[in-house]
Amino acid sequence: MSMKFNLIYIFIISVAIVAAGCGNATDAPANEKNTKVANPNGNGNRDSTESTLGTVKKPEAATENNAPTIGPVVQTYYEALRKKDDALVKSVMTDAFIKNMEADMKAEGKKGSLAAFMAEVESDLDEKIEVRNEKIEGNKAVAQLKGGTYLVWTAFEFVNEGGKWKFTGGSPVLK
Repeated sequence: MSMKFNLIYIFIISVAIVAAGCGNATDAPANEKNTKVANPNGNGNRDSTESTLGTVKKPEAATENNAPTIGPVVQTYYEALRKKDDALVKSVMTDAFIKNMEADMKAEGKKGSLAAFMAEVESDLDEKIEVRNEKIEGNKAVAQLKGGTYLVWTAFEFVNEGGKWKFTGGSPVLK
């Protein structure tokens, strides 16, 4: 026999051994439906039609406060974006956030207003932005926003910079 025939023979035997090892005599036939599911109460099996599984939605957290300190910062921020007012938007942004957004503008080759650039990213600027559940610890704060681009309550970070609360643009949940 030739070397080529021996290699083919060894390959075929190897495939047959692997295929034989993959089978399991206790498996249900491929055309038979398995209707049993584990009972979450641990008392045997039950028919899958009795299953209580479904879509589980995480319950929404309760409103603890209406963000009396951070709320006005957020409203000013979105008002500045609506008006495309650079001075106003920068007054409620941290220095780091401003530098980051200016770098993004430069990287994208955009010129002109920072507020106009940022407004392009936000959707539905005319939609009401809600703010709640602010938590202030020292010179840092977190508050939840909903509306516009954020369809669900989303936490954002703020810092007290120069005696004024400012938007960092950061979010502990979007990192």
